[in-house]
Amino acid sequence: MPAAVIDTVIFDVGGVLAETGRHSDFGKRFPREVAEQVTRLFLGDYATDGDHPWHRLERGEITLEENRRLNKAALEAAGIAIPPPPPGGAPMIEFRPSEPMIALVHELRDAGFRLGVLTNNVAEFREHWRTLLPFDDLFDDVVDSHEVGLRKPDPAIYQLALARLGAEAGRTAFLDDVVSNVSAAEGVGIRGVWVDVDATEAIAAVRRLAGLID
Repeated sequence: MPAAVIDTVIFDVGGVLAETGRHSDFGKRFPREVAEQVTRLFLGDYATDGDHPWHRLERGEITLEENRRLNKAALEAAGIAIPPPPPGGAPMIEFRPSEPMIALVHELRDAGFRLGVLTNNVAEFREHWRTLLPFDDLFDDVVDSHEVGLRKPDPAIYQLALARLGAEAGRTAFLDDVVSNVSAAEGVGIRGVWVDVDATEAIAAVRRLAGLID
């Protein structure tokens, strides 16, 4: 078996530990012809960390209700009709577990790796994604953007995650479904792994870095 080049792995939540929660999910309630425009209006330039309402929401500076009011105004200004809300008060994003990724978590945990979570997330979503897994049992630390007032791709949030895990950047792998978040991790010396809709290649990449496969 090859030697491991990492001893720590950090996971994103939406689009990684959860198969849902990718940016494309934001526009799914809207007609296909405006879905991409809606996603841009809702999220802004996600490769930056700015004053867009969604960025402020993920940093815990405004509430989800405030963000929704701003989204409504942006949609109306763009002439985009707002569809009815999901039935039964369903959340904006439904988090469903990625079984292959969760299997990887257990494999790494059993092999003795340090594990962390680094998520851009919203206070009001916490009750939904926290039910995916026994996070406190499986992970050594969880960095949630709204709790720390920082969000990816700010280099400071990656450095915070490393410090709280006692991890070395070059010995750490980070998995995310957003390319700019992966690039930002690589900018502080972390080994970035991009997760596609089919996570097979990403999982294999981590297992190779961990010395679990050739």
